Amino acid sequence: MMTINEGIVTVKIPSFHKISSKAPVFYNPNMELNRDISVLAIQQFQKEKKSKIKIADLFAGSGIRGIRYRLEIEGVESVLANDINPVAVEFIEENSKLNNAPVDITMEDANILLRRNRGIFDVVDIDPFGTPSPFIESAGYSLKKDSLLCVTATDTSSLCGTYKNPCIRKYNAVPLKTEYCHENGLRILVGFTSLTLAKYKKYIKSRLAYSSQHYMRIYLEIGKGAAKADKSLKENIGFIYHCHNCLYRNLEHGMLPILPKKCPKCGGRLDFSGPLWIGELEDESFIKGMIRSLPEKTLNKKKEALKLLKLLEEEAGMPPTFYDIHKICSKMRISAPPLKKVMENLQEKGFKVVRSHCRATGIKTNASIMELKKSIKEVYS
Repeated sequence: MMTINEGIVTVKIPSFHKISSKAPVFYNPNMELNRDISVLAIQQFQKEKKSKIKIADLFAGSGIRGIRYRLEIEGVESVLANDINPVAVEFIEENSKLNNAPVDITMEDANILLRRNRGIFDVVDIDPFGTPSPFIESAGYSLKKDSLLCVTATDTSSLCGTYKNPCIRKYNAVPLKTEYCHENGLRILVGFTSLTLAKYKKYIKSRLAYSSQHYMRIYLEIGKGAAKADKSLKENIGFIYHCHNCLYRNLEHGMLPILPKKCPKCGGRLDFSGPLWIGELEDESFIKGMIRSLPEKTLNKKKEALKLLKLLEEEAGMPPTFYDIHKICSKMRISAPPLKKVMENLQEKGFKVVRSHCRATGIKTNASIMELKKSIKEVYS
């Protein structure tokens, strides 16, 4: 038996040597940042909603996530902690008593639980081991207007294009193995969710989306109405096409666009990815609210959350994809100059440029690849 302290809670879990779905009760210490961000995001959602909220944690494991929601978020009416594993349910019961945290505990298949509780929850959290794909359909059926859907995906190898066929099978989208594959994976996940919910005349607004370590996490606010769902798909679903030779990339809107086959810059073959979400991933006002919720003197563990949120705040309003300076310089057969100097050069020319949260050497900018290469040459010389 192990005792874990996280946030303001203490939980007990079975001892384990390796993080695995085969563990008696699933608990991943590497997901603490995920849970920290989740507390901040749901608290901000509650503040905007200005009413009590009901939360469903569908894959509760040890119960740590649901218990933290109950104790660390103000304005929570109830938290349901569900797990199909009977051993997990026993630990949830023990840990809720240990923390004096009143949570509703169920042992049910997540899909059945969602369908039996249509329109009940204000927040639905889907955090499975692996792909969330099998549960998005039931979430689409269950979610009500002005609710929040939180989704984690740990099958990044498929979303990022390492394994193409699993991505097509699970997310109905073609992935793309590029330097910005993690952002691309996020866009596939958001796009798949948007298209699935549209069946139920529901549409999404992405409030926050990020990639960290081995997982991707999205927070989507749910709206309702056939016309608005149609409009959202028209404006936000499309394809990204990419030239592996010169690193040019561009977007096409729609489910069946006519995609160019040759790069307009170098004549190379274009690769593509989609359908995926080409709209905004980050909501600046939402993220600012989350940052304000952090104490001024943050603990070391909270500093990681603050750093990530500030990067995501800067990404709001920037075009899809990002450029990796080292990748570009490798193509140009030169050493990479300091990233800061390249960014300053672009800003002096009037371009927008920020760091990407996905990669330390990545920048998001409204400059074209040709303009970016020009700036790199100027800084390099």
